[in-house]
Amino acid sequence: MGRGSSGPSTGAPAPRGSMRQRLDRLVREAVKFGAVGGAGLLVNLLVFNLVRQVTDLQVVRASVIATVVAIVFNYVGFRYFTYRDREKSGRTKEMSLFLLFSAVGLVIENGLLYTATYGFGWDSPLQSNIFKFLGIGVATLFRFWSYRTWVFRALPGAAAPVAGAPAGPVAQGGHEPAGPPSHQRVP
Repeated sequence: MGRGSSGPSTGAPAPRGSMRQRLDRLVREAVKFGAVGGAGLLVNLLVFNLVRQVTDLQVVRASVIATVVAIVFNYVGFRYFTYRDREKSGRTKEMSLFLLFSAVGLVIENGLLYTATYGFGWDSPLQSNIFKFLGIGVATLFRFWSYRTWVFRALPGAAAPVAGAPAGPVAQGGHEPAGPPSHQRVP
């Protein structure tokens, strides 16, 4: 039988469709994260170079200031653009976790710059910008994982149900929860 013919279903396409939906959501999330992060990168590098030009601060101190400014910028972008559909209760916990993971990212980012500057003596403006950029890249991987896993958690009903498993209270004999309609396909 060809691809378009209707034959007996083995159930295999359902998990692939579910996997495809999860992958599509992850790609959309990564693109939004990248848009905010890209703007944050520009803010970070702009502030870093501005502080280095205007003040006599050491390279890593200028970088820490730039990173803090970018963290504030990124929080607003992530909360109101990338993760606007995520759980909004517990803002104090969310902000605390965001700051904690941002601080770890700050250490990763500036630790790499510190090592290059003071460990290897690479302190020219070009070298500083290269290692600042590399540090941001490594820290971004950590931030993406930590923010999506711990800070901006998905709402409980946002994940697609596993094929063959009962989905929600209706499948368990309960009533449909009140609220906006779900965008999940019903088999």
